[in-house]
Amino acid sequence: MLDISLLVRVHVDALIAAQNDLGVCDAIRRIAPVGKLAAMSSLHLPKVAGIDPTVPVSTHTAAPLTEVPAAPGAFIQDRLASWVSDLTTLHELTERLAGTRTLDDALHELLRAGAALVGARRGLLVLEPADGGGPSITIGLGLAHAELGSIETVPRSVTSYGRILDGRPDAEGPLTHRDLLGDKGLDPRHREVAARLGYAASYALPLATGTGGRLGAAVWLYDEPAEPLERQRHLVGLYSRYASEHLARLLELERARTEAALLAEELLPTRLPRVPGVRLAARRLAAARGGGDWYDALPLPDSALGLAVGSAGGTGPGALAAMGRLRAGLRAYAVMEGEDPVAVLSDLELLLRLTEPSGTATALFAYCEPAARRIVLSGAGHSPPLVTGERRTEFMETTLSAPLGMLACWEAPSVEFTPEPGETVLFYTDGLLRRTGDSMDRAFARLHSAAAGVPGAARHDPAAVADHVLGTMLPDGPDRSDGTEDVVVLAVYFE
Repeated sequence: MLDISLLVRVHVDALIAAQNDLGVCDAIRRIAPVGKLAAMSSLHLPKVAGIDPTVPVSTHTAAPLTEVPAAPGAFIQDRLASWVSDLTTLHELTERLAGTRTLDDALHELLRAGAALVGARRGLLVLEPADGGGPSITIGLGLAHAELGSIETVPRSVTSYGRILDGRPDAEGPLTHRDLLGDKGLDPRHREVAARLGYAASYALPLATGTGGRLGAAVWLYDEPAEPLERQRHLVGLYSRYASEHLARLLELERARTEAALLAEELLPTRLPRVPGVRLAARRLAAARGGGDWYDALPLPDSALGLAVGSAGGTGPGALAAMGRLRAGLRAYAVMEGEDPVAVLSDLELLLRLTEPSGTATALFAYCEPAARRIVLSGAGHSPPLVTGERRTEFMETTLSAPLGMLACWEAPSVEFTPEPGETVLFYTDGLLRRTGDSMDRAFARLHSAAAGVPGAARHDPAAVADHVLGTMLPDGPDRSDGTEDVVVLAVYFE
């Protein structure tokens, strides 16, 4: 029985030569073992009686070593430390990129990180997907808007990013231009712009994915003739591959958001009615996948006005379709029996049970007589409207009721109130409260504070009131939370 283990002896010179192109582990595996230690190559007596102790020596056994090779030198350790540093930097940059939630933020982060990796101070990035689906975006780093415009006046076919975007065969990989001004064949307009803006070299990199194709190109500019080192090219190449995949995901999300917003605009009122005695303004922030929040305002007989907000459950195309059916149904019922909000919502409950047996929705409908400043409203699981003016800011409580679709027969009493001249009634959906990330009680308190804090000069403009409330509730914009909630605000100002 043989108990022979191999102790691989590696030539240090061969390892140093191999490590420039390979990792340490890869370099070691590529170098064949050249011998064994004598202690490990010697024969061992069998430990079981009756077995012949004479074991023939293999003809492939190498000569025993006379000494153990020295440990790798400080050069190897320095290289290992450099690799660890590079990996740490790459990890930090990709983590920062992964934290971006919008396409615009990701593009700026990619441009900044790439400049740090290749040692450049300025650059530009052009997003131009090869499938033609858009969007087309150009951003700059260290370049003013006018300077970007000057670069765009250079014929596209002679620029490095233009050759990449046009799919030229000689631009499938990185393009290095070490000395632009020293290139006698450089386009005159390109030379003029480069001299005026003060850049003398460029390094361009295509942004593409294996499945989605080309997304765009990034170019970094040097103030003096220069080019990135081989190590810098390797790092920025690894980073750009990950960044391209991240951009592709955000691009798909951006397109879905745009399509959902366009569809929702088609399902919502194209313009608000003009009725004497009141002024209207509406704001809607769409969710990334498209939610079911909606609003409506329609003129009714006898100079009355029907006001409604609601939310269909779910997200995506199904929620948008349910939103369209609910809004269309409510408009029909409002025309026939709008003076009785309870009857309108009762009919809407029946419509929902027939068309969406497993669906739920919240809704609030108000019958408004502007001349008398009288509002009669009824709600189904919806948040109460908020009245704000110079003298008061308070919620107008509606009767407690379950959402539509949760009861076999919906019916709840209506309430009536009279706004004062100069007051604004805010109708909104629960998405405004949920996007704050706070508990509902705290979100209601924030909404009350936001409405009470409207500047006096803006209180007579319903659009300004709606914008102030949105800006206060969502100071970081529509992407403050996860973006899965629609937000609708309908402001009605009484003159």
